[in-house]
Amino acid sequence: MYYNPQKYAEMPLGVVVRRAPGVTKWVRWTWNAVGVLPGAGPANWKVLREEGETTEFHAATVRLQLHGADAEAYMNGLAAQTPSIYVVMRATEDDDRPYEVLLATASPYESQDYEDSGEDVVAKIPMPDGLIAWVRDFALAHYEEEEFKKRRRDKKRIDQVEDGKGDARISQLSDVYRAPGRRRKEDLH
Repeated sequence: MYYNPQKYAEMPLGVVVRRAPGVTKWVRWTWNAVGVLPGAGPANWKVLREEGETTEFHAATVRLQLHGADAEAYMNGLAAQTPSIYVVMRATEDDDRPYEVLLATASPYESQDYEDSGEDVVAKIPMPDGLIAWVRDFALAHYEEEEFKKRRRDKKRIDQVEDGKGDARISQLSDVYRAPGRRRKEDLH
């Protein structure tokens, strides 16, 4: 675990992926990220538990990085009903290991960016209590609430003149105020 109070903090985070039998004849297996292991060592699809046909793997260990500039995102994530870690996985061609774990993040904003692309699978996993405390302490150390500033309107009046709108002297086919009958007469000449 590395911590620099000026910039960022990071921690190794193991990702647990569960393989379970599919529910249809077309899908043999379903693969879901179901847990995280804070401070885990390196792993490469190590079997953690088997129960019937269901198997849980320690698929990978990635670095959970917290950046001071993202403190607001972490605060929003912690304020959720269930504070979560978002695990981003990308499909591979390997049938035995069909996903590659790309990253884990505590920022719901960053996870949304990956969800929007449609290429990746983003799993929302509840944070363990110790991880909640670690993220909260970092976010509180870097969070600065912005003061609300009401925007002042300028004094310019824009409601008095509408250039070219409804003025018969200006030829505009896109004039929304021009009567349709008037346009037909102009088209005939």
